[in-house]
Amino acid sequence: MQGWGADLDPKMRPAVPMERTPPRLDNVHWDAPAHQPRTVKVFHSTERPGLTPVFGTSTPPSGVSGLIRGAAFRYSENDLRHWLMLLFADRVNVVEGILQDLAHGHIPNIYAEMGGPAEWRHNRAGFIRKAMIAGAVLAAMVYIVRQKRRS
Repeated sequence: MQGWGADLDPKMRPAVPMERTPPRLDNVHWDAPAHQPRTVKVFHSTERPGLTPVFGTSTPPSGVSGLIRGAAFRYSENDLRHWLMLLFADRVNVVEGILQDLAHGHIPNIYAEMGGPAEWRHNRAGFIRKAMIAGAVLAAMVYIVRQKRRS
């Protein structure tokens, strides 16, 4: 018996009698699924023509982050610019959300929303280390600003 798994002789593989390419679809009552109506801008890969029959519309692109996403989808998915622009658009979207909260009179609790209480409860040593690093960076920034004002 040569090989193992997919490299076995097909007669020795237990799934061979059941395998079929392409698989049979019995009792299909349609030729193609009905397409979901597009009511908002939906991005899709440049590698695929058109949209899939069903897609998400819960958070359509908007603002500066939406423009960045639109620019990112002009590049192929195997292009690093595509993914870096999408990551940057996510960060911009966070800032847009905070500004939108402030515009509506809601002050976000960034400490709680970023998991501060859970970090304190479950990873106290890490929390203290992060607080000390943040304090040192803040102290260095204050020191540098004061030195520049004196000169």
